[in-house]
Amino acid sequence: MKDLWFDPSQCLIDGQWIAPSGGQTLPLFDPSTGEEIGAIARGQAADIDAAVGAATKAWQGAWGRTPAAERGRILMALGRLVAEKVDVLARIEAADVGKPLKQARADAVALARYLEFYGGAADKLHGETIPYLDGYTVYTLREPHGVTGHIVPWNYPMQIIGRSVGAALAAGNACVLKPAEDACLTALAFADLARQVGLPDGALNVVPGLGAEAGAALTAHPGVHHLSFTGSVATGRMVQRAASENVVPVTLELGGKSPQIVFDDADLEAALPFLVNAGIQNCGQTCSASSRILVQRKVYEQVREAMASRYAGLRVGKAVDDLDVGPVISAKQKGLVEGFLDKGQGLEIAGQATLNDLPSDGYYVAPTLYAGVAQDHALAQDEIFGPVQVMIPFEDEAEAVAIANGTDYGLVAGVWTRDGARQMRMARSIRAGQVFLNNYGAGGGVELPFGGIGKSGHGREKGFEALYGFTTLKTVAAYHG
Repeated sequence: MKDLWFDPSQCLIDGQWIAPSGGQTLPLFDPSTGEEIGAIARGQAADIDAAVGAATKAWQGAWGRTPAAERGRILMALGRLVAEKVDVLARIEAADVGKPLKQARADAVALARYLEFYGGAADKLHGETIPYLDGYTVYTLREPHGVTGHIVPWNYPMQIIGRSVGAALAAGNACVLKPAEDACLTALAFADLARQVGLPDGALNVVPGLGAEAGAALTAHPGVHHLSFTGSVATGRMVQRAASENVVPVTLELGGKSPQIVFDDADLEAALPFLVNAGIQNCGQTCSASSRILVQRKVYEQVREAMASRYAGLRVGKAVDDLDVGPVISAKQKGLVEGFLDKGQGLEIAGQATLNDLPSDGYYVAPTLYAGVAQDHALAQDEIFGPVQVMIPFEDEAEAVAIANGTDYGLVAGVWTRDGARQMRMARSIRAGQVFLNNYGAGGGVELPFGGIGKSGHGREKGFEALYGFTTLKTVAAYHG
């Protein structure tokens, strides 16, 4: 790729680009065309061990001794450099992931914003004093865990690196990052930019490779003190099991089956763009995608027709064409989504985009809207991770809550109603880590804590909650008489 200024077939360890220990690489494909466009390093356990060693040295040395205010300055400088490179990073991400350029550009802008936020917060992680017995002074300190491991998925590499690695570095940890083998390029670019602005050697190390090799080695490494994982429920279970052997805390951000709930008093003109866009953005490959649309019966047909019209107008194309929807990430993911579409045979297709004049080897799936789907159907229960939405009717508030809470997930929900009391009742009744009232997503919300319950995971990213998660609390009790 012409935009790359580094060799993606190498790892970045201790501030140096080095070939993977096994000398092997993995092919890299453009989802828009299916063409092979390069290769990335196939890191092994030995590379992870070297990266953890470098991170340990940095945490115990140069990075660990860096004052919080200076850590913040380095992160803010990195944020400024990312902002200067937004267009380049967007092109790299679009080719690597397949998302339209405008979506990739928004991700790069968000990465810069995360670095700005956490850079400004680095010296504001304060402890507190605790009133105690006479003759004692008691206070708490927030200290970094030490070496943190980060396993980042392929759908939003830049955003998730920003909210995970950015927060960990701000808190004073040194990081080992294992990006998904399907999308490593912006992770490697980010690490090299960090090196350019003066992040000490070893404070951020990147080892690409397979999850079963490099990823497994990272999760099981005894030198890692905290793990952050974003991905599937099945892999999250394996990460947590491996971490438990070393009694290491884990932040898990897993799947979702997030509803938007539309009451008959909703402002439908305001709701409709969110109802569709939150389901098809990034070709539906979003953990917080709104894959279930719950609509009160009185307005159900009206909403169905309006959404169907929007689906018919969706434009699907190559990432560089910068349309509404691009391809899914890989041939494997395309097969998984098509398997769900097979399960939808016999259901009413209320709306579907048309695929025209696309590369035959690209990984394209037609965005599809199903209507009248039963709550217990696989399309209404399972995370599809593709551009597929289902509509489910409901009668009243109680039924809406029951349906919304009727999956194993609990990540995000949206509620559309003008009734203020109902808004508050719904916000309290829905089991989810985030509830949006008369909006969905709040524009990304770098400052807003994000995470789920149930099979959506545990722990929180984004905002100050992420900083707290990347620190451990120490209590000091001094007796002075």
